[in-house]
Amino acid sequence: MSNSKTYNLPILSNEGGLGAYLSQIKKFPMLDAEEEYMLAKNWKSTGNLKSAEKLVTSHLRLVAKIAMGYKGYGLPVSDMISEGNVGLMQAVKKFEPEKGFRLATYAMWWIKASIQEYILRSWSLVKMGTTTAQKKLFFNLKKIKNQLSPNKAGDLNTNHVEEISKRLNVKKEDVVSMNRRMLGKEKSLNDPIKDESGTEWQDWIVDDKVDQELK
Repeated sequence: MSNSKTYNLPILSNEGGLGAYLSQIKKFPMLDAEEEYMLAKNWKSTGNLKSAEKLVTSHLRLVAKIAMGYKGYGLPVSDMISEGNVGLMQAVKKFEPEKGFRLATYAMWWIKASIQEYILRSWSLVKMGTTTAQKKLFFNLKKIKNQLSPNKAGDLNTNHVEEISKRLNVKKEDVVSMNRRMLGKEKSLNDPIKDESGTEWQDWIVDDKVDQELK
């Protein structure tokens, strides 16, 4: 179960787009706790792919919802969903139903980890040494900036640098450096995509109304 070709999963394609995919995944039924447990036990003990497939398809909406939360990073949501689906399949593979918690709780970590690694690769931040602290800074900086000073672009003032440094337990120079890296990357979101006719990265960011399709 190393990749989606093993399963009969809906495909994210340019033809139908994201809207068509979201409509497809809404058709898969959610599982109650007992059914989920029995499917997971069956998959674990017999390797029954049909059981694993049901566990995966019933959680595709969860992946899409989590991926939507990262759309502010200017990457194609469809790619983030695909990466999240890989994380979901890893979660199903390693899930141990006897431990008493639901698959969604367990899978969330795997889904987020897959999406975050994809974002870090895409932002070319891997080279700078992505320690746990650096990752925490990257994924929280924008949120805290908006809390401290909504709609303010550019360099952070001294007070904000100190506040963010304290909240995330990182060096002040790391806060300044990361902010400048992110500002540089955000500026490039308006650059045309190579091999595309004038399409801009921002055109790939899903509109807020798409979130409603998941509900």
